[in-house]
Amino acid sequence: MNAMPATIETRQRRQQAILAILQRQPVQRQAELVDLLQDEGIDATQSSVSRDLQHLGVSKLGQAYHPQSGDDTGPRNDLDQLAGFVRDIQAAGPNLTVINTAVGAAQRVAVFLDRSGWPEIVGTLSGDDTIFIATRNGQAQRRLRTRLRSSFPE
Repeated sequence: MNAMPATIETRQRRQQAILAILQRQPVQRQAELVDLLQDEGIDATQSSVSRDLQHLGVSKLGQAYHPQSGDDTGPRNDLDQLAGFVRDIQAAGPNLTVINTAVGAAQRVAVFLDRSGWPEIVGTLSGDDTIFIATRNGQAQRRLRTRLRSSFPE
């Protein structure tokens, strides 16, 4: 028997509960999060939790999942939190910049960069500890690298 898709209200309730759980305690595995949700009376599967984590911008840093900083903390606090994860910034051609981060931090830094509105950034691609940032040209890349180095001092 196929499971019925979750209603918007059910999904929103589950996502709010996920954020509340992650604020209260460290969670190392998605299966653990499923169990914690079920303890609160919320039906969840590993696949629904995985989709929710992605939708919420939650990433795994080190051994535990961490939600994105809330909008009330402001961009400066986001930068302060993320700066500790950036290890190296270097050019890789005339319009490609590479950022190396702590293991598991690249997605979180890339999401911040994507949402920053910095005009130099055309797009980002992140892995586990590496981010590729495309710029339109060399001049935009130089401006971006200056901005990155001042935002994420090594």
